[in-house]
Amino acid sequence: MTGLELLLSLLAAFGLVCLVWLGAGWLTLPLRCPARIVLEAHGHGEELEQAVRGLLWLRRTGLWRGTVVIRDEGLDERGLALARTLSLRWGVELSSSGAEKN
Repeated sequence: MTGLELLLSLLAAFGLVCLVWLGAGWLTLPLRCPARIVLEAHGHGEELEQAVRGLLWLRRTGLWRGTVVIRDEGLDERGLALARTLSLRWGVELSSSGAEKN
């Protein structure tokens, strides 16, 4: 067996293990998940977009089935504009701090 054949065999085995892992994870998740992740946003909304994109990636891969909520905990104008843009673009819920309690 050459080095290239060995590398391709290892990559194929790794790919198969990953598919089995994702399939098992998908099967263990409930069909409907009432879980909500609430992101408390302050100031300019630093790292808000990265957090939203990460959670939506989890949802797209099927590893999590829930709702993403951005809670306004003192966003300024720039941060509120970002939160509204994320809400419209990605379908994320936007709420104010007084409207929702954990």
